[in-house]
Amino acid sequence: MIVYDMERTRIAKVENVSLARRGEQVIGTLHLTPHHLIFSHTPQEGQAHGAISRSRELWITYPIISFCTFRLQSPISRQPSSVRLRCRDFSFVCFYFANEYKAKDVYESIKLWTCKVGRIDKLYAFTYQPQAPERNVNGWDLYDARKEWARHGIGIDGLNSSWRISQINADYSFSPTYPALLPVPSAISDNTLNYAGRYRSRARIPVLTYLHPVNNCSITRSSQPLVGVRQNRSIQDEKLLAAIFSTSLTERPLANIVPPNFENESPSSSQEDGPAGQGNYGITNAEALEDEMVTSSRSSTEEKPQIYGAQQHNLIVDARPTVNAFAMQAVGLGSENMDNYKFATKAYLGIDNIHVMRDSLNKVIEALKDSDVTPLGPNREQLAKSGWLKHISGILEGACLIARQVGLQHSHVLIHCSDGWDRTSQLSALSQLCLDPYYRTLEGFMVLVEKDWLSFGHMFRHRSGLLNSEKWFQIENERVAGDSNRGFDSSGPGKALENAFLSAKGFFNRDNVSRDSLADSDGELQTYDSDVAGPRKASNPARIVLTEREVTKVKETSPVFHQFLDATYQLLYQHPTRFEFNERFLRRLLYHVYSCQYGTFLYNNEKERFEANAKIRTRSVWDYFLSRKEQFTNPQYDPIIDDNKRGKERLLFPRTTEVRWWSEAFGRTDGEMNFPRALGVNRSGRETPSGGRTPVFTSVEISEQSIDSENSSKPATVGMAALTAGLTSLGSPRSRENSQGFTTPTNGASKFEIEMQ
Repeated sequence: MIVYDMERTRIAKVENVSLARRGEQVIGTLHLTPHHLIFSHTPQEGQAHGAISRSRELWITYPIISFCTFRLQSPISRQPSSVRLRCRDFSFVCFYFANEYKAKDVYESIKLWTCKVGRIDKLYAFTYQPQAPERNVNGWDLYDARKEWARHGIGIDGLNSSWRISQINADYSFSPTYPALLPVPSAISDNTLNYAGRYRSRARIPVLTYLHPVNNCSITRSSQPLVGVRQNRSIQDEKLLAAIFSTSLTERPLANIVPPNFENESPSSSQEDGPAGQGNYGITNAEALEDEMVTSSRSSTEEKPQIYGAQQHNLIVDARPTVNAFAMQAVGLGSENMDNYKFATKAYLGIDNIHVMRDSLNKVIEALKDSDVTPLGPNREQLAKSGWLKHISGILEGACLIARQVGLQHSHVLIHCSDGWDRTSQLSALSQLCLDPYYRTLEGFMVLVEKDWLSFGHMFRHRSGLLNSEKWFQIENERVAGDSNRGFDSSGPGKALENAFLSAKGFFNRDNVSRDSLADSDGELQTYDSDVAGPRKASNPARIVLTEREVTKVKETSPVFHQFLDATYQLLYQHPTRFEFNERFLRRLLYHVYSCQYGTFLYNNEKERFEANAKIRTRSVWDYFLSRKEQFTNPQYDPIIDDNKRGKERLLFPRTTEVRWWSEAFGRTDGEMNFPRALGVNRSGRETPSGGRTPVFTSVEISEQSIDSENSSKPATVGMAALTAGLTSLGSPRSRENSQGFTTPTNGASKFEIEMQ
């Protein structure tokens, strides 16, 4: 049933409303339109001098409201009725009304316009009519997947023959959350991809997202494998990953050694190596020999220079904490058994899940929440306890590791978390910012967002909560302690335990269509039968159904993209001449994620945007920026790249000990947020002397067979110490302060853990 506008608007205009911001109040008129709350007032200073003053307006789009409280008139405090708003752009306002009934009508109207929309196509983007100069720009044309892959030399005859563009997902039937075009190794057929897809959550197989132009090393991304308690394996998945890690073998010393049982497949091949779990796909001798070379070279890094290619050590990066990854085995998921991937090392980064990140931001908001009625600064103790900077630092450390592996160690990296659309997108995009100057241009950054966030299926609609929730609206005197409707109740001793067990609880909740409220699975329960011979029909991943009445699931919201922009700000602040765009560009982009003025961030993946015909029915957010380039250009930008000059290198790395508050994004001054700190915050959240750093890893894992522990246990320990030290040193640029302390632990209390199968 269509709800008409007048049924949603209890009241359209209220005069003599007092607006409070930062402790100051002005009186004006409040207008409620179908898409905006508009407060207009005339400054008093202009009237005092007899001059004609223009009315000033404050526009608040309904989807950007994150919390709304209606307070009845209090006869005790003599405070008038009020409606307080906390917005996702971190603006805090309070409206005071002389008439309690009008105040209640305003509250109900805001709630109806914000929560009762029910469908994406009822949002502002579908009625927005751009003014000049936006009308002359079409931001939807900015990103073309084939054009971007051609920039990497893929899909062009005679260039990068190691890679091809597969159209197995052209109709989005193979993996509904993946892009239509998937760059994969030329040696792998679509038939193998089809089998491999059954072994990855939601069929999000390892595919290319970045190819280094100098050494042809790659960044690939995927979802978690369906290992389960039975330790399932997939020969096709192993073959696909081995092929990815072999695409730059021509640049390496062992390139002339061909691994047995590994031959290029014909694109028309219909024969497979048999079902997963049968046989032993051996990457074998060449890879084992190379591992010995790597171990040897790392153990004497300081004594002799490394030869290009000889130090290559391919890496699987699992962004999750180790315990989360292992816990998922109980529900059929998990992480790679490295006995089956002898050609790589795996590192767990320990980046927390979406629930922890949401709670962290809520604690930041708690420190800022009285910004409407008081001019006082934020609660600094609460800011420190939020852990926000610790999380930003951890994400940057992970991106730094990946960038150094690819750019300096000439190695391949596969990144995944759970379903590969949250932490994976953060790490992938940030590492590319460190590696490629193109992505540090205004246009390049837009392409990066389109590729690694929009096309690869970050769930903007769910994570941003664009359709809002009635849980974020409350009448204050009706609130009861512990009420589930409390908008920012994110603390408590049981919170961490609740997050840890959300996955097991949610896996059997069949009403959860999207599955991403799960703490660290983000994916549905899928079975992988490794004992049945012959091909079988792959189970279709759960399709995201756009119902007539869509509802925001509060526990699926999380500031994942906000964290990416915050981490980008850190890079921009630390390297101010290496970025073409400025801080305001990042801040306005964060605003428009929630404004719903453009169609770019309204959907969860490429398939949804295609089926909704978003490119025809809405405008692109890039229209806003491309038509106003002068406002978002960094005047300090230096486009010259010269690896022989300090400060002009192609590569750049974050200084994670210098992570700071992005005060402008939180609507505060630098002095209010970045107060002098004699102490830094380490990865565990404890305060340590500035300059101290905890490694980004929670553990490193390799194949048990790669070290002969039975015949020579002592050399194995030395080898692992060298490998650990080598990988850990990649977490951030070397310095005198952190050049030591990365030795192999001798007990479980150490902060750096090495795990073997």
